[in-house]
Amino acid sequence: MSFLCLSNRQLTCSVKGTLRLSAHSSSLQPLINSPGGPFPCFQSKNFYTNATASGSYELLSTKRGPLLSFRRGTKKATNLDASGKPLFDETPAPASADVVVIGGGSLGCSALYHLAKLGVTNSVLVEANKLTAGTTWHTAGLIWDLRPTDTETEILNRTLSVIKGLEEETGVNPGWINNGGLFVATNKQRFDDLKRTATLGRALGIECFLLDQKETKKLYPLMNVDDIYGTLFSPGCGTVDPAGLCDALTRVPKKLGAKVLENCHFMDIKTTTALMGGKKVTEVKTSRGVIKTNCIINATGVWANSVASKVDLKLPLVPMKHAYVVTEKIPGIQNMPNVRDYDSSTYLRLQGDALSIGGYEANPKIIEKIDINFAFGLYDLDYEVFNPLMQGHIKRIPVLENTGVKSTVCGPESFTPDHKPIMGEDPMVEGFFHCCGFNSAGMMLGSGCGEQIAKWVVNGRPEFDMFPYDVRRYHAPLCGDKRWVRERSHEAYAKNYSIVFPHDEPLAGRGKRKSPLHAVLEEAGCVFQERHGWERPGWFNVEPTPVQKYDWYGSYGTPVNKDQRYVKALEQEYSFDFPVHHDLINAECLACRTGVVGFDMSYFGKFYLTGPDATKAADHLFSADVRRPEGSTVYTCMLNKNGGIEADLTVSVAQGGKGSPCDPSYNGVGYYLAVGGAAATQNYAHIVKEIRNNNWKVSLINHTEDMTVFSIQGPKSRSLLSSLTSADLSNEYFPFSSHRIIEVAGHKVRALRVSFVGELGWELHVPKTSAVPVYMAVKKAGEAFGFRNAGYRAMDSLSCEKGYRLWHSDIRPDDTPLEAGLTFTCKLKTDIPFLGRRALEQQKIQGITKKLVTFILDDPKIPLWGQEAIKRDGRYVGTVRRAEFGVALGTSIACGYVSKLDGSVVDKDFLTTGKWTIEVMCQDTPAKLHLKNPFDPQNERLKGHYNTVS
Repeated sequence: MSFLCLSNRQLTCSVKGTLRLSAHSSSLQPLINSPGGPFPCFQSKNFYTNATASGSYELLSTKRGPLLSFRRGTKKATNLDASGKPLFDETPAPASADVVVIGGGSLGCSALYHLAKLGVTNSVLVEANKLTAGTTWHTAGLIWDLRPTDTETEILNRTLSVIKGLEEETGVNPGWINNGGLFVATNKQRFDDLKRTATLGRALGIECFLLDQKETKKLYPLMNVDDIYGTLFSPGCGTVDPAGLCDALTRVPKKLGAKVLENCHFMDIKTTTALMGGKKVTEVKTSRGVIKTNCIINATGVWANSVASKVDLKLPLVPMKHAYVVTEKIPGIQNMPNVRDYDSSTYLRLQGDALSIGGYEANPKIIEKIDINFAFGLYDLDYEVFNPLMQGHIKRIPVLENTGVKSTVCGPESFTPDHKPIMGEDPMVEGFFHCCGFNSAGMMLGSGCGEQIAKWVVNGRPEFDMFPYDVRRYHAPLCGDKRWVRERSHEAYAKNYSIVFPHDEPLAGRGKRKSPLHAVLEEAGCVFQERHGWERPGWFNVEPTPVQKYDWYGSYGTPVNKDQRYVKALEQEYSFDFPVHHDLINAECLACRTGVVGFDMSYFGKFYLTGPDATKAADHLFSADVRRPEGSTVYTCMLNKNGGIEADLTVSVAQGGKGSPCDPSYNGVGYYLAVGGAAATQNYAHIVKEIRNNNWKVSLINHTEDMTVFSIQGPKSRSLLSSLTSADLSNEYFPFSSHRIIEVAGHKVRALRVSFVGELGWELHVPKTSAVPVYMAVKKAGEAFGFRNAGYRAMDSLSCEKGYRLWHSDIRPDDTPLEAGLTFTCKLKTDIPFLGRRALEQQKIQGITKKLVTFILDDPKIPLWGQEAIKRDGRYVGTVRRAEFGVALGTSIACGYVSKLDGSVVDKDFLTTGKWTIEVMCQDTPAKLHLKNPFDPQNERLKGHYNTVS
């Protein structure tokens, strides 16, 4: 069956069944097509339809069984076939289930499938309409196998692995078509980005090839290659049939005892009260009855907030209209690969003997409200919005200019503030798991993420590092800030195909959380970064570079900001070479190594763990021994049960004080936790979950918003601070890894003698009311010592040079302290039990099969950014997690994990022999592997012993 539905053309159709057309057939919008048409889920040879051109389109059955009627607009879907009989089984819901999955799209079906594979078969999938309803049914079904990060690439290839094995496993063909994928670059920067992608892909075992113009033309004869700088071809990409995929995915769990309830409406969730102000899921109410359960997976896509609202949660999701157009037949297009033409923000999907063409426009249509019954609905295509993309399609494939449009598809999709999914257990509601917000990537991420969410439920955590998708990456109050969510989601959508440069920053949703020092630092030329809603110093420019109100990139009639200083500062760094501001950042680093600098670290999370069970909780939570005297500060990790690193932080042992934020009042011993700001919610949630699991009598007091952290670092830091305080700052009275309440410029602060840059220094934890006076006093007194402001770009360089770890970069939840060289943070020589200890003890016996090592490049002119490949004797053995330029060392530094090809234990002989190279943009460069940090390996500078170091 096909509909050819252009306003000035005759309607043509070929159907089995009855076609009813109203008097409005001249304005009939395109909807359904036959094999090769726009909806892969309807690529059946036999299906039967009733249609009315006045707005209701009903696809009543396919060869795979009945299919729910669907409509343009928001009219209710029906549950009756042509004779008025029910399309669905009305079996009552089971009385109880281990897991209830809400939503029968790609993610819900994948989650159910992987739960069953893990042995959870007492599970139920609840779908209000028919499987694939919502957004899955109208997806283009593209499956790619290359992404810019190792974790996302692994997720894509888990999806591919499942798809390729489903037909043999279930007897159902998921419609997998392996025609390859072609990524287009029209400039050097884009091609450099593709070379980075190719390097990572090859390191992870993915076949891919860089092509020049001639090779690209040979592969894709219909493509205009005149403006192409180069392309990347990956033979493993393809497309899948959403209906076939969901059918196949649910066959396995149903055979094993799980239930799939279609036409079963979710209605409500009941909870009980949990510790620390939380809730716990106890049951789900549906139209078929109540299901007792302690676990829900919310996989309802654009309707996710409707489900989340039942437990008083708000998710940062924005429904938008996302469209593609299906062309008429194009001679010679058969067997061509799918295409991503990034620089025109478009894609082309092979559709039999035609193409589906779409992309990401700068002015997408935001849906203010989406009807709960919009199951198989579509919207009319807005050609004013879509035409700029069409011009990009025609430029790339010129024959499209004279090719007709067979049909258009414009449906709802959910988009998030960072264009990444929202997954994981919500920190406020035990047993409520998110699996939504897939930004039109639900098919290619579906089975990979379905596997991870299933492991999250069953094992308490996923297999991979899923923090980029974890709901805890967001500051919860921002999730309910409608303006922030819309601005950031718009920008992420509009820039979806933009190059991900190492130091780009969002322009949308800025200024939500500011340090008390924000204004004075801005005046000093600070170029701010955004992390977790906070404005934190990135680096310091020669003039003020203020962030402006979001101008929507000129869309929706919004005038573009006149002040473009911040935008230009970012654009000058759009490079994979050393950036324009490299010298300014290096100067901040050198000032720290030779003089004294100040870092505003106010975005750090600041928590006090107190109460009768505080010591018991600290023993369990922290890998290091914090049974230390008052005044001690300990660097430690928090681990999961597998020994993976959930956080690294400092813990200061402190008695209750006099009531200020830096010296709060409480009884007995307590612990002051300073945690990385970007992961503050994740850290807090990890602690709260363990408190609930163990029923401890403790309080976790959050002072993040009412304290500033100002870190003074460098050889002259003691001299500077001594001019502002009467406290004794000598090594004997105030040694490294200690803290005290002191006065600085007449203001009470908690001073911690710690450093993240490898120098003598103190962190001043200051009540926000005292922040500006203390800073101004430091700045004024610092004039005599050459004091300078510094930002996180310098701090990242300095810490990498010193060999300090950065969470979610060189240490993640899928790494252990033994692998990361952090065994010293683990109290394995004591008999104190702690979370993850058993796993570490077992790993210590068996030996580690990967190890974090440091490389120094021989050539100082080559920059590194992370995700490069590590080779030993010409063979891939790992990837770079973190990379910086080390000013003191005078060259680029790379930190990454290496493994043996056979998966055996990594030993010293493996590390100290062989020829080591780093593959940078597909080119090998020699590097030296260091088992110990090459900068100040004896930590003399931390101790203030500058006379003993060069």
